[in-house]
Amino acid sequence: MTDPGARDDLAAPADASAPSGVPVPDAPDASDLPDVPDFPATGRRVLVSGASRGVGRAVAQAFAANGDRVAVHFGSRRAEAEATLASLEGTGHVLLGADVSDPAEAARLVDAAAEALGGIDVLVNNAAVNSGPHPPATTPFDEWVAVWQRHVAVNLLGTAQLSRLAAGCMIDQGGGGRIVNVGSRGAFRGEPDHPAYGATKAAVHALGQSLAVALAPHGIAVTSVAPGFIDTDRVAPRLAGAEGAAIRAQSPFGRVARPEEVAEAVLWLASPAAQWSSGTVLDLNGASYLRT
Repeated sequence: MTDPGARDDLAAPADASAPSGVPVPDAPDASDLPDVPDFPATGRRVLVSGASRGVGRAVAQAFAANGDRVAVHFGSRRAEAEATLASLEGTGHVLLGADVSDPAEAARLVDAAAEALGGIDVLVNNAAVNSGPHPPATTPFDEWVAVWQRHVAVNLLGTAQLSRLAAGCMIDQGGGGRIVNVGSRGAFRGEPDHPAYGATKAAVHALGQSLAVALAPHGIAVTSVAPGFIDTDRVAPRLAGAEGAAIRAQSPFGRVARPEEVAEAVLWLASPAAQWSSGTVLDLNGASYLRT
């Protein structure tokens, strides 16, 4: 008598997880991979998108303090980006403005960064939008559509465009590279009042993992960080207001992250030691949201 709980798939071939009719490629032969030199720990050429304030500023400062040269990108906050540039240790940094959601401007940004720095070794995708609340039950449809289009254009397409362009530079240089995406805890726990933000950050995590597989043969490691609440100028009024205590209580440490804590994680993920972390999404939320 056949056991109704028996699983026929236990004896399935190794490629059974692939869609029907789609061949699974063989693992690359080491002899077919490009000869990529060891990735440097300092003196690198780094493009940080969305670096005018908050996490982006802290990331730019961390790389500069590490001895790297940084292209500081801004979308519209030029004065704040100039303050970021002025705060960086060392020399050879550059300020660049662009709308990363526009493919032509994204291409000009990467070209300008590569020209100013002499190439690109590291890309940090931090540029993002997070508009006001747009809960599905009460947001007018026209507003709902506009919010989603803007989030997809900047958070997802902007990240995808910069990643593709910077990866092309890294491949042409032949020295490997690092791409680090700044995602969000909201990709996992749900954002009922900001669903477009949570969804596009989840897409950024998925994009990073796909790129990690695709770009590894070129010596390019791709990772993401998923921060929780961060103490930045943008959210300072919320932390100082009535909901501040509840926000801090989300973490058993009773506080929120500092931008510098996120920046240090990004700096490590861009290091030579972190190559084997490629494909990871690193939670940085002070145990405020746990997943397995």
